[in-house]
Amino acid sequence: CWKTISQLRAQKLWLGHPEKREQRYPRNVINNQKYNFFTFLPGVLFNQFKYFFNLYFLLLACSQFVNELRLGALYTYWVPLGFVLIITIMREAVEEIRCYCRDKEVNSQIYSKLSTRGKDLFSVINQRVPADMIFLRTSERNGSCFLRTDQLDGETDWKLRLPVACTQRLPTAADLLQIRSYVYAEEPNIDIHNFIGTFTREDGDPPVNESLSIENTLWASTVIASGTVVGVVIYTGKELRSVMNTSNPRHKVGLFDLEVNCLTKILFGALVVVSLVMVALQHFAGRWYLQIFRFLLLFSNIVPISLRVNLDMGKMVFSWMIRRDSKIPGTVVRASTIPEQLGRISYLLTDKTGTLTQNEMVFRRLHLGTVAYGMDSMDEVQSHVFSAYTQLGTGHDNSHSGDSHPSHRLAPAATKVRKTISSRVHEAVKAIALVHCVTPVYEANGVTDQAEAEQHYEDTCRVYQAASPDEVSLVQWTESVGLTLVGRDHNSMQLRTPSGQILNFTILQIFPFTYESKRMGIIVRDESTGEISFYMKGADVVMAGIVQYNDWLEEECGNMAREGLRVLVVSKKSLTEEQYQDFEARYIQAKLSVHDRSLKVATVIESLEMEMELLCLTGVEDQLQADVRPTLEILRNAGIKVWMLTGDKLETATCTAKNAHLVTRNQDIHIFRSVTTRGEAHLELNAFRRKHDCALVISGDSLEVCLKFYEYEFMELACQCPAVVCCRCAPTQKAQIVRLLQERTGKLTCAVGDGGNDVSMIQEADCGVGVEGKEGKQASLAADFSVTQFKHLGRLLMVHGRNSYKRSAGLSQFVIHRSLCISTMQAVFSSVFYFASVPLYQGFLIIGYSTIYTMFPVFSLVLDKDVKSEVAMLYPELYKDLLKGRPLSFKTFLIWVLISIYQGSIIMYGALLLFESEFVHIVAISFTSLILTELLMVALTIQTWHWLMIVAELLSLACYIASLVFLHEFIDVYFIATLSFLWKVTVITLVSCLPLYILKYLRRRFSPPNYSKLTS
Repeated sequence: CWKTISQLRAQKLWLGHPEKREQRYPRNVINNQKYNFFTFLPGVLFNQFKYFFNLYFLLLACSQFVNELRLGALYTYWVPLGFVLIITIMREAVEEIRCYCRDKEVNSQIYSKLSTRGKDLFSVINQRVPADMIFLRTSERNGSCFLRTDQLDGETDWKLRLPVACTQRLPTAADLLQIRSYVYAEEPNIDIHNFIGTFTREDGDPPVNESLSIENTLWASTVIASGTVVGVVIYTGKELRSVMNTSNPRHKVGLFDLEVNCLTKILFGALVVVSLVMVALQHFAGRWYLQIFRFLLLFSNIVPISLRVNLDMGKMVFSWMIRRDSKIPGTVVRASTIPEQLGRISYLLTDKTGTLTQNEMVFRRLHLGTVAYGMDSMDEVQSHVFSAYTQLGTGHDNSHSGDSHPSHRLAPAATKVRKTISSRVHEAVKAIALVHCVTPVYEANGVTDQAEAEQHYEDTCRVYQAASPDEVSLVQWTESVGLTLVGRDHNSMQLRTPSGQILNFTILQIFPFTYESKRMGIIVRDESTGEISFYMKGADVVMAGIVQYNDWLEEECGNMAREGLRVLVVSKKSLTEEQYQDFEARYIQAKLSVHDRSLKVATVIESLEMEMELLCLTGVEDQLQADVRPTLEILRNAGIKVWMLTGDKLETATCTAKNAHLVTRNQDIHIFRSVTTRGEAHLELNAFRRKHDCALVISGDSLEVCLKFYEYEFMELACQCPAVVCCRCAPTQKAQIVRLLQERTGKLTCAVGDGGNDVSMIQEADCGVGVEGKEGKQASLAADFSVTQFKHLGRLLMVHGRNSYKRSAGLSQFVIHRSLCISTMQAVFSSVFYFASVPLYQGFLIIGYSTIYTMFPVFSLVLDKDVKSEVAMLYPELYKDLLKGRPLSFKTFLIWVLISIYQGSIIMYGALLLFESEFVHIVAISFTSLILTELLMVALTIQTWHWLMIVAELLSLACYIASLVFLHEFIDVYFIATLSFLWKVTVITLVSCLPLYILKYLRRRFSPPNYSKLTS
């Protein structure tokens, strides 16, 4: 019952109409699996054979069913291919089963369902919302609830949601089952910030018709932060807003695998050329076309089938090492096919909230212009507040009567200064305690009744709810210095002084914070004095033109911002009753206008926003996760450019970028002006082009305009920046940026996030890393790698990524060398015998060569490392060397090809020359030299010995010696026991290996690589 995008349409959802249940929901499940039960085997086989490498070996094995092309036993071709496929199928099956179990755990969450007739009504209590719903009813006494939406849009602010008015007025939730009504919902779309619908109750007299907007919705993946809510489901499955903002998981193929695939095509080309040359040297005599096929089969070892199985097993070892690393506990590898990708990341794209930050705001600084209070001097603020209210409590004339307190009599000048500072601090704290949208909520704690707790303002039962964690931190700070917000409703606010006195304020007007205005205001009346005050707080860029002239605002805001603090400017204006009445009349008139309402309302408010008294600056810090700064420093030194993509506000994102040292102290920041047209974008891009070594901060709306008209120019400029911050980014925009980086630069990208809004970005990137945060596991489940903290990313890339890539490169080149050696010997053998298509080694010798005789030593290269992990972390510049792809390049490939040709030729010609009289034993002579050469070459390649490497070398040699007893049809045991055989084989082996040892020594002596300088 899935619907395609073209079938999405507006719909009516009936409540209390059991006869109208004709419309079915799409299945409401989370599914991160790549296959299902029926597509698993075909899908895995298709993904294997779509690559030239595996398809070639399948055709090779099938050719052995043709008698004229058969060169040996069928098992010599089918056993290696079957082994490779079984390993691959088992690995994919394990990953799919794990993925299924993780999805099942999430999909098995239980919710309370209120009805079975009509549409589905669900009750949600402090849980994740299971589907897109219309909010019908809440248990909260104020008739609203708060939502946490960070998993949907990345914003940490709690969003206020309102139920449908006529259903909220019903006496009980059970009454929802008795009414006859319907919901009209617009067609499902991608926009998470808007909704159009209506709610109609038919059994009323007259029928009730209410409009529905975003305030009445509960989107899936959000979390109910307060109380119990009841809602009716409108969208499920593929129609969910969160799902429509998420791209489907793709089968990721590593760049390393593509490079190896390219090398195998080159090897195949060499195979065809060698076969054609052999037939050409026969002057295309007889059935030459059959001879070409026989030579293709004879030299098939040029393209090594063991390469794929060695690399796949290597990936499994690398994944196991990552999981077992005690220094990054809890790290999970969900995609074991791409660990070497971690060693070549050029761009890291990270979310902010919950990834770089802990999402916990802490008040750090109060600045009054002449004096500033930090965390270590808050007790002074507390004493000023206490003294201010103590004096107020004992009578206003106390402050004018020096005789009342003879012990506190001071010199007149000193008293004046002290009183001025005290009153300024008191006024600032009171302003911060009043200018906000925070509501204190009292929850029963098992000891105190909820109503009683609310009545007595119990401190232990009180929690603050707000649309912004900044505001909560400010209110919590005023509580810590003695002025506590204890009550609030739509019309009033109550503060408690240090002496326990309750101050009552009437809320006359509230001007909420908007992204455009960057400020928030409130007009209150003090019930005890009748004084009307207009308080305002906002960003320094807008408040600078509102407050009275001063010479310290700009400088101090800059200083606090450089410390990574989020700065707010707080101001005040006292109003007379006449001034307020005049303002109210004009304000109401503006709100009633139909045309240009927002402009007229803004004009009226701005008439108040003039010559306001500057009270203070506040500095709030969104605490970073542990070791974020050193981790970003490591990544920067490793040559990785970090982009921060967040759904949060521009100011917040900029502050976090500074605080995390994503933007260094000596770098300028270019804040891309908001643009809406092509012309504006052109001008702003030109202005940005003139900046050098400058970090870029841009909003999602401006980014969309730039990408629409100037995609190439914008990406070219952005890629030159040392850091980029994109704020107000939609989930699909994050994925789009990742895709554009991949297309424009051709470099590897890594995306890091912790929320549902990061899933698209994580799945689009070459490497997706999910951080298991406090807010669910959606990103972690969809990622290729999962870590518990951002700081683990440094070790994951610098140590495991680097080692995985270097080891994979070394392993692949050695397996190619092993195959080219034996192919070169076959070519020499055929050329000596007049280019006959006769195999040099048959049966078990061919299979044993690439398995029990050399497999363990060659595979032990996955344990090799050039430097210790501590050195790799200390010198991240070593990682930078890998970004050019030098460990596996055409140059290194060519060097190994030349080594293989040299060694294969030396062994074969050496055997022919030294054993001319014992030519019948050519197989025993050359094969023994070949095995010894391979074992010595592994020893030559190893940089750091591991005890398992020594075991592998000795075990392989022992296996070869032991198997000679069973290989009497190929090798004469009595002949190889002679002294002549032993010294001649030794000479051949030394000639094939010793020059390479000398060259390696000279290279390390006169042109050492970077890592050797550190290890020495």
